[in-house]
Amino acid sequence: MRVFLTGATGFIGSRIVPELLAAGHQVLGLTRSEAGARSLVAAGAEPHRGDLEDLDSLRDGAAKSDAVIHTAFDHNFSNFVANCEKDKRVIEALGGALVGSDRLLIITSGVGMGSAEHGQPAREDVFNTDHPNPRILSELTGAAMAEKGVKVSVVRLPQVHDTVKQGLITPLIAQTRAKGVSAYLGEGRNRWSAAHLLDVAKLYRLALDKQEAGVRYNAVAEEGIPVREIAEVIGAGLNVPVVSLSQEEAADHFGWLAMFAGLDMPASSEWTRAHLGWQPTGPGLIADLQRMDYSQAAAA
Repeated sequence: MRVFLTGATGFIGSRIVPELLAAGHQVLGLTRSEAGARSLVAAGAEPHRGDLEDLDSLRDGAAKSDAVIHTAFDHNFSNFVANCEKDKRVIEALGGALVGSDRLLIITSGVGMGSAEHGQPAREDVFNTDHPNPRILSELTGAAMAEKGVKVSVVRLPQVHDTVKQGLITPLIAQTRAKGVSAYLGEGRNRWSAAHLLDVAKLYRLALDKQEAGVRYNAVAEEGIPVREIAEVIGAGLNVPVVSLSQEEAADHFGWLAMFAGLDMPASSEWTRAHLGWQPTGPGLIADLQRMDYSQAAAA
């Protein structure tokens, strides 16, 4: 199967490439640079020049392929709402090239969209259309494309990690270094779910091989790690104090991260594991944070 992969040179996409190739698929990888094209060729994939603003390049890549996996997203959170709108346009372009066919479009979302109520782990069979996270637009757009005849499935991500990057925790580490303290809100009992990068890459491949539409997969290995534990590991790694802040202090300390800092985001993957036969084996989030090189993190 020839797979068009957006984000093919990114944190997650670059690990999906070898997963797909090892399973016998061909990869057409979106890249906006010559360096990215060279890295894709070296990995055994075919480069496709374009970017998220070039909708014609996206339509062309999708039209040339048997399936599409969309992992690219502009992670400049200072423009988060605008970037969610951009993702809407991207999904519409990709889906538009697949209307009326039996070719699968796998899009990416966040596990929070499956949270029915506060404190309950997000589930695959829940889609909270009232969720305040602007990223909900990705799933709403996927649903709209499904109504037009596109075969759509969704992979929902937690904090995806290795010893170099860890989702929202990477900018949190940079902020901690700048502020000189590692902070959490209140008692820090709110939880963030997580999964190792290689386990997440495998899940995308399994979802592709399953070829099922109208389903949502939670790429979750750990249901929820208390944010206080995360802050304590970061504090030890950077050798800075660990402090509790009030909700009133959040905006001043966390900046744009304040919208996430106090969220309780546990998530279950029970259905995903049973349905795909997915068994995460990678290190846990705390283990990766303990093993990372904080001198390199500070220099980044």
